[in-house]
Amino acid sequence: MSPKATNILYKSPYKLIVTFPNGEVKKFDLIPYLKYPVHEELKNESFCRRATIQNGIVVWNDDMDLDPDRLFLESTIFKN
Repeated sequence: MSPKATNILYKSPYKLIVTFPNGEVKKFDLIPYLKYPVHEELKNESFCRRATIQNGIVVWNDDMDLDPDRLFLESTIFKN
């Protein structure tokens, strides 16, 4: 079962702070993904800030989302 996100907050530059059902709050760095053409739109921080959660998946629009497993496994524990 994929860990589904329950809350998301955009933190500049290009970081997502994501809460998961187990209570973990993690930071996901989008910068490594900006070099791929499929994620070109994320270079625009205005667009990047529009991240929402739909059915536990982080999405920006109908064409762009993040794999929940990748999001959970590649993020680090967030410390204020």
